[in-house]
Amino acid sequence: MRPALALLLLAAVGLSEVSAQPGGLPPGKKLRMAYATGPLLKFQIWRVFEEYMRVISQRYPDIRIEGENYLPQPIYRHIASFLSVFKLVLIGFIIVGKDPFAFFGMQAPSIWQWGQENKVYACMMVFFLSNMIENQCMSTGAFEITLNDVPVWSKLESGHLPSMQQLVQIIDNEMKLNVHMEQMPHHRS
Repeated sequence: MRPALALLLLAAVGLSEVSAQPGGLPPGKKLRMAYATGPLLKFQIWRVFEEYMRVISQRYPDIRIEGENYLPQPIYRHIASFLSVFKLVLIGFIIVGKDPFAFFGMQAPSIWQWGQENKVYACMMVFFLSNMIENQCMSTGAFEITLNDVPVWSKLESGHLPSMQQLVQIIDNEMKLNVHMEQMPHHRS
């Protein structure tokens, strides 16, 4: 009965990890939302995305707006992936009651003994602490905006979000520059 319960719990935790991906997308794939056609304005933060999108799409109906997650450095992504797997293995060992320290010829620390006596609390603690560290590894604090793949704002460089007025002014200037560049005659050499 215990092994069946352990497998059921591991399957449930594994499914929750898979379903946490937007739309059930495989890891590494980005969820993109695109609106309209024309020049491409790209936001790379979700919290502010919808508010800015609403204002910009009203002012510039021809701009296509996309939002995507700004990926952290590869080392942090690898640490988060490792922790995700390690947490499931550790929870499995706690539930099954197998002592992984004996495999290495070591004496189990007192925290492991506590975890064996308090399996529910230990599993919850491992799950939530691991998730907290994973989220810290995946969080970049970025708010990067590009217009036709040309960076127009970077929170990583400036240290703050643009105000709506700043963003509208930047887009106005970029759009005027693009129109001016398109009207210039091209010289052939």
